[in-house]
Amino acid sequence: MKIKTGNQNKRRFYDGILQALTYLSSGISVLVLAALFVFIFSRGWSSINMDLLTNNYWSENYNVEPVSEVADTTFERPADLSEEAYFSEKWGVAFVDHVNAHKEEMILVEYIDENSPLYAMSDVSIRSNPQDFTMQVGMQVSRLSYTNEQGDTQLAGIGGQTAQDVAQALDQATSVNSMFIQTTGGGIRGSIISTCYLLLVSLVIAIPVGVASAIYLNEYARKSKFNMMLRSGIETLTGVPSIVFGLMGVTVLFPVTQLFGATTTSILLGGLTMSIILLPTIIRSTEEALLVVPQHLRDASLSVGANQSQTIFKIVLPCAVPGILTGVLLGIGRVIGESAALIYTMGTFINDSPTLLSQGTSLAVQIWSIMSGEQPNYELACAISIIILFFVLILNFAVKIISKRFSKAWY
Repeated sequence: MKIKTGNQNKRRFYDGILQALTYLSSGISVLVLAALFVFIFSRGWSSINMDLLTNNYWSENYNVEPVSEVADTTFERPADLSEEAYFSEKWGVAFVDHVNAHKEEMILVEYIDENSPLYAMSDVSIRSNPQDFTMQVGMQVSRLSYTNEQGDTQLAGIGGQTAQDVAQALDQATSVNSMFIQTTGGGIRGSIISTCYLLLVSLVIAIPVGVASAIYLNEYARKSKFNMMLRSGIETLTGVPSIVFGLMGVTVLFPVTQLFGATTTSILLGGLTMSIILLPTIIRSTEEALLVVPQHLRDASLSVGANQSQTIFKIVLPCAVPGILTGVLLGIGRVIGESAALIYTMGTFINDSPTLLSQGTSLAVQIWSIMSGEQPNYELACAISIIILFFVLILNFAVKIISKRFSKAWY
């Protein structure tokens, strides 16, 4: 009895140590994840808005001149205009101070009356071919040249001046000579489009090839040295650094994209490279999903006269869809979060109008571009990180819903 009691106490002691280590490890993991989320959301949440999602990254510049003289009547301040806006009664326009996602101070147009002389103007950026220009809310006033009551030409909107200074200058102006107008820029619309293109190309190629390869290895392939070497090669690919795949894409796959008309690194090249990176993940997850399909389903199908191909594609594969979708979800997360391979294959130029055959940056590469400058913008980088997290979260929910529907239909 004493020996048994001693063994029990020793076992309880070791079990307690193992439980304590388990709880400690879990607690550390939760704390690290919580600290990461707190840092990202505290630094980036305030920067998220519709302008960030819909605006181009690069500003458009306009050098404009009024086409009509100042109106004889004064304009009334709109009742719904915010108190932070400074209104010019003489010109019918209001300005507001603003700090963009890049922490740059600027003066934006908050309101403009349609009868204002500054509403319909002429863009004389190209003197030989002037274009009609309409002032819109949200545009940035970078410089304003006007003539005051004494007949002197003055400048406003430069040298740290505020929206109040510009509004007061307009009230004292007898005419406006020219204005330098810019769109706010700083958005990530182009990177969102590039990321969607990248996902489309990589998944369209990787999913069929990966699933077909897994079906061969699990259902058709016999035990042989060649197949063992093939499996070992696939498993080895999962540990290859992505930057090596990027170099491979530039040297091996670039001639392929040239056949489609690409003359430089492109989103198509990045998608082809990412499809190769995803293949090991999709193959392994699909194999695991096929392995868990009960063998009696295969036997029942074969016993009623179906051949092996019919059994695989009509019985086994539909039952394995939830597991396959899990692998696809992992692949999507890998594509969205990849940066090293895409720097070589897609480039680092932020393109506001990307196409499959042009350069572009994914959201992850744009984070790298922002943080690699002389003054890293943590707020904007964290804001993009939050968008990536929401993107993956939505896809995760979609995959879970699809998996449940297939599970109900086949089990």
